[in-house]
Amino acid sequence: MCGRFVQVISIEAIEKRFEIALPDGFEPENSYNIAPGDYAYVISSDAPHELQRYQFGMTPNWAKKPMYLFNARSEGDSNRENKKNYQGSMGIISKPSFRKPIRSQRCLVIANAFIEGPEKEKLNKPYAISHINDELFSLAGIWDSWVEPTTGEMHHSFAIITTVGNEITDRIGHHRSPVVLLKEDEKKWLNNQLPLPEVVKLLKPYPGKLQKAVPISVQIKNPKNKNNELLLPVGKTITVESEVKVTKDIKLQGMGSRKKKKDPPDWQRTLFD
Repeated sequence: MCGRFVQVISIEAIEKRFEIALPDGFEPENSYNIAPGDYAYVISSDAPHELQRYQFGMTPNWAKKPMYLFNARSEGDSNRENKKNYQGSMGIISKPSFRKPIRSQRCLVIANAFIEGPEKEKLNKPYAISHINDELFSLAGIWDSWVEPTTGEMHHSFAIITTVGNEITDRIGHHRSPVVLLKEDEKKWLNNQLPLPEVVKLLKPYPGKLQKAVPISVQIKNPKNKNNELLLPVGKTITVESEVKVTKDIKLQGMGSRKKKKDPPDWQRTLFD
């Protein structure tokens, strides 16, 4: 499940990273705790060179009332055990709410981090998972348009696609992860001419070695809390490499190594510039 993420927009960074031009005078609205029902910036397949603001929590076009579907399982109703080596069909292509969007209404959900917690504690023990170098990245999203029956107002909304966990979500005890797209796959994701078999190939876990997990305040559990202090680290950063180093050090100690333990580095007061 991925029900929270962070979006801190730097105009220069987003123009360079996603090759889009923002209008003069554009002032981004940043959020440190985007929850279902909030609005966030996306780049959609119908306007791949524009930045748009859609609601997080998708309402299918056929719905009679808002539904706020914020996640879409890539495997659909299959792989309930969340097996990492799952090789079956991707049920998302046949689910009524998602079968049209996955074919022709895809989007990049721009993010600095997504928030996740252990399977049992959930957001009672939250982590901000970001790129190892604090780079912007994109989550694989799908979107739809829904017309409010009483007012005729058009609403655009999106859901984030999820897949099985990777090495970094395993480290924090969570069994799922959002689909984080490789940079070279982003244009493919927005290309509506991409054959469906090629689309579903992109629904895979992101390399965990390129991510880090930082324990943060439990206050992020409340969707009304939006300030940047929510992201102040409350513990040590977790990476896949740190696990490798710990294992190596243990082995060296077992061989009689007298290697002095290094002091931990100074922790940053914020995750993002």
